Amino acid sequence: MALSRQDVQKIATLARLELTDEEQILYQEQLSAVLAYAERLNELDLRDVPPTASAIPLKNVLREDEVRPSLAVEDTLFNAPDAELDQFKIQAVFDGD
Repeated sequence: MALSRQDVQKIATLARLELTDEEQILYQEQLSAVLAYAERLNELDLRDVPPTASAIPLKNVLREDEVRPSLAVEDTLFNAPDAELDQFKIQAVFDGD
């Protein structure tokens, strides 16, 4: 499957990337090659392969919950770059708009 320049621009916009014209051409070639390689999976004969949720048998590895003491707040925040009111303080992810 060959991608168009518009496809690459849309992917870049969704990924919030600003690409130069040279980068768009490069990524157009590279992404088209990746998709062409993945398209080869459609050539596999899977008629005798039963549908499975997992290729290997699964085993439940959960353990019983145990009540244990947690870390002290001071120990938890010891290496934090910034803290406020006994909580990690981070840069806002969303604008207030």
